[in-house]
Amino acid sequence: MSTATAQKRGLGAAIWDYLTTVDHKKIAHLYLVAGGLFFLIGGIEAMLIRIQLMKPDNNFISAGLYNEMITMHGTTMIFLAAMPLIFALMNAVVPLQIGARDVAFPFLNSLGFWLFLFGGLLLNVSWFTGGAPDAGWTNYAPLSTSSPGHGVDYYVMGLQISGAGTLIGGINFLVTIVNMRAPGMTYMRMPLFTWSTFVTSTLILFAFPALTVGLFLMMFDRMFGSAFFDVGLGGNVIIWEHLFWIFGHPEVYILILPLFGAFSDIFSNFSKKRLFGYSAMVFATVLIGFLGFMVWAHHMFTVGMGPIANSIFAVATMAIAVPTGIKIFNWLFTMWGGQIKMTSAMLWSIAFIPSFTIGGMTGVMLAAAAADYQYHDTYFVVGHFHYVIVGGVVFGLFASLHYWWPKMFGKVLNEKLGKLAFWPFFIGFHLTFFIQHFLGLMGMPRRYWVFLEGQGLDAGNLISTIGAFLMAIGTVIFLINVVYTSVKEKKVSGDPWNGRTLEWSIPSPPPHYNFVQTPLVRGLDPLWVEKMDGKEGMTPAEPLGDIHMPNASILPFTISLGLFIAGFGFIYQVDDPAWLIAVFAGMGITLASMLIRSLKDDLGHHIHKEDLEEDIKKGVGR
Repeated sequence: MSTATAQKRGLGAAIWDYLTTVDHKKIAHLYLVAGGLFFLIGGIEAMLIRIQLMKPDNNFISAGLYNEMITMHGTTMIFLAAMPLIFALMNAVVPLQIGARDVAFPFLNSLGFWLFLFGGLLLNVSWFTGGAPDAGWTNYAPLSTSSPGHGVDYYVMGLQISGAGTLIGGINFLVTIVNMRAPGMTYMRMPLFTWSTFVTSTLILFAFPALTVGLFLMMFDRMFGSAFFDVGLGGNVIIWEHLFWIFGHPEVYILILPLFGAFSDIFSNFSKKRLFGYSAMVFATVLIGFLGFMVWAHHMFTVGMGPIANSIFAVATMAIAVPTGIKIFNWLFTMWGGQIKMTSAMLWSIAFIPSFTIGGMTGVMLAAAAADYQYHDTYFVVGHFHYVIVGGVVFGLFASLHYWWPKMFGKVLNEKLGKLAFWPFFIGFHLTFFIQHFLGLMGMPRRYWVFLEGQGLDAGNLISTIGAFLMAIGTVIFLINVVYTSVKEKKVSGDPWNGRTLEWSIPSPPPHYNFVQTPLVRGLDPLWVEKMDGKEGMTPAEPLGDIHMPNASILPFTISLGLFIAGFGFIYQVDDPAWLIAVFAGMGITLASMLIRSLKDDLGHHIHKEDLEEDIKKGVGR
């Protein structure tokens, strides 16, 4: 279907199109919008936290509301903002980078998005029904098991539904990368972004089940009277910490690895050079993924595991700094001697290197178990964590969006506005979080609602809050840029950056079927190889023929909607068994949708050769 007909259709048709789409490029748009909205919600929660801590003895928000704010800020940013924005990039780019027409399981791709969205909505409904979760984003027992009201129940149900969507997404990308690569696209020719998506998807596959198990046990404790985390009845609260962090530490690498891959592609492209030490970068990525599962208990040095366990986890944690260091030097060597073009994407990428390195250094400090007794649960940890997550993940998301925006939407984000957004955010980021290390060393505990006068913490907290406002200004300018670009900027070619990888070999935005003919890959940076041979585009690996594509389906939406309805039933059946009707109704919708999917033969549709020839004449295909 051409874009011209899509523009003529009404709003209702466009909404229906997105509700039923199984096209990975449209699903990328959905992830981008939903993740962006949650990012703004999480940002507003962060601003309220910083306003509360602007001065001593402040009573801007109450203690209970403050606990809800820090819980929802952390949970929203990790699960509902960073993860979906990364999935937006994966969906938009990975199938194009490997020369595929779609992902392996388009239906599941759509299901993954709707599960994430309904889980996130369920979690945020808690604000309007008597209180959000208030036990911290880590939801430690026994604080969470004894938390009054239904806030923690929303956390448990929302993350179970959302986490199922993420797990489905991870499996889908694993199979896509293993099975759908174009001829000649060997593993050691894949771009680094695809490699890091591959490793990330493996981490998702092994890490998320631990969270699911923990949430199941918590659900049974809170809703059905079991005692997994009740010490008085023979339970064990430390088990929750183990289950949470066996998931939680790999999760940090699930967030950062795809963006490491994106930085590799960006540095290579805008330095006009092949990535320095490609194979070392690949092995470093795999090693980070492998070691990421061996360090979870460094979050638990103070729970009394004993010196041997603490030492093992301390050494493993320090070891993971080595492959990360390899990456930092390889990025620097990629730029060394290159023809650097300082675009907004490159600006964010270069800013990432010192910012993330500071986060890495404080990470090694925290890895020293004896010293960690001093740092633990102070603002030092908050400073470290945000240097890694904001200085790594958020900088990476901004860089990637600037880089791949033309591929997704056919327009380059305005460069002046891009740089104008960068500086307040960058300066504000360092103002906000650098000082927090010192606040922590001075004894300021994290998760506290107020601090007292005369403790020497006033100036540091004020500076931190001013920095947070600067970051907010940077974010607003970026949003203005998005609106300005969509209204004002001109359409660009399929290759605005003079790119090196396959996604730049097709028009922007790509046609429904991505590639008219599957490309033949003849080396690393395959498009650059063809350009060096004086060719316009990629050499096709097959003759022009009919293309088979999947049909749209409303079923992923209804499956997720059913679980959303059932979630309310599970939460409230504790108060009134009549709510079990919602459980049965919701599960009924989900199971009926699954049954329809199983019984109905959906054979997809074909795009005929004649239509493709028409598209090529119009310049849509290539």
